[in-house]
Amino acid sequence: MNYYFWLGRMLFSSALRSFFSFRVINPRKRIEHGGAIIAANHASFLDPPVVGCAYEHGVHFLARETLFRGFASWLLPRWNAIPIDRDQADLKSMKTVLRALKGGKRVVMFPEGTRTMTGDLQDAKAGLGLLIAKSGVPVQPVRVLGTYEALPKGRRSLRLHPITVIIGDPIQFEPEQLRGKSREAYQALADRVMAEIAALAPEGVPLRPARG
Repeated sequence: MNYYFWLGRMLFSSALRSFFSFRVINPRKRIEHGGAIIAANHASFLDPPVVGCAYEHGVHFLARETLFRGFASWLLPRWNAIPIDRDQADLKSMKTVLRALKGGKRVVMFPEGTRTMTGDLQDAKAGLGLLIAKSGVPVQPVRVLGTYEALPKGRRSLRLHPITVIIGDPIQFEPEQLRGKSREAYQALADRVMAEIAALAPEGVPLRPARG
C-alpha cells in the first residue's frame, strides 16, 4: 500500500468510525491478496472510499478519465484510481482494467453502473460479466448500507448515519461458466453477482430488494 493511499485511508477511516459508526461485517472473508473484482452496490459518492476502508490492504478504483486534471491528475493515481472512459466501453479501458486484474490488483466495481436514485438496488450491467469472463478472477460481493441515507444522489450536505459494509463469500466461477461470448452470457454472470449482493444482510436489518 503506497503512502498516499495509506494516509487517505487512515483519515477517512477515522472519520467514518467517529461520525458514522462504521463497521465491517465478515472481515475474515475479505480477499486481501491476488487479483479480484470487489463488486458492491452503488448509492452514493461515499461508496468508493467506504469500500476501500473495509479492506486492510490497498484496493483499486475505476474513475472517469475526465477527472484526471490539474491536481487530481497527480493525486488520483496515488489513490489507486484507474482512468477509464465511462461514456463508451472502449477497448483501451477494457484492457486497462483487465491488465490490473491479471496483475494481481483488487478492483472495486459497481455492477449497477451508476448511483441509485431511490436506495433500491438496480439491475447489473453486462459489462461486469464481460470482465469476469475475460479475467477469470474471483468476485467478492459486498453490500454497503447507510451511504444512501448519509449522502444520496442530488444532495450536497452530509447527514450523519451509521454505515456498514458486509463482505460476502468470494464467487469463483467455473471455466465452463465463462465460455459464453454473448451479451446474454455476460449478463447472466453479472446477474449472479448482483443476486449475491442483494442476499447480504445483517440480522434484523430490512433491505430494499432489487427490482425485478
